Amino acid sequence: MASAASTQVHRVTMFKVPDSSNIQPILDKYTTLAQEAKKDGKPYILRCVAGPAVNDARSQGYTLAAQTTFASLDDMKFYDIECEAHAALKAVAKGKVEPPPLVVYFDSAVGESS
Repeated sequence: MASAASTQVHRVTMFKVPDSSNIQPILDKYTTLAQEAKKDGKPYILRCVAGPAVNDARSQGYTLAAQTTFASLDDMKFYDIECEAHAALKAVAKGKVEPPPLVVYFDSAVGESS
């Protein structure tokens, strides 16, 4: 992975939400996440999209997916460890997601440049 200070980081999170009625409350929290997430008093999530997974064999049981983009690996680490908005999202999802979400992240080797 490239230097944390120079490359955007794209994070994909996939959830298995056994009870479909629990998907909307999680999506509602994602709706405001980018505006509510603040670092040094300023929004720091560059992009946030989320939605129910299309019911397809390739989904392997995952029912909800989210993609967030950060300016740096340091910003993503802040999101994981210190962000109050992310903590609130995790609180909404607690007990509704099984097993823990699958999370992968990458910098742009192909496609949009940062």
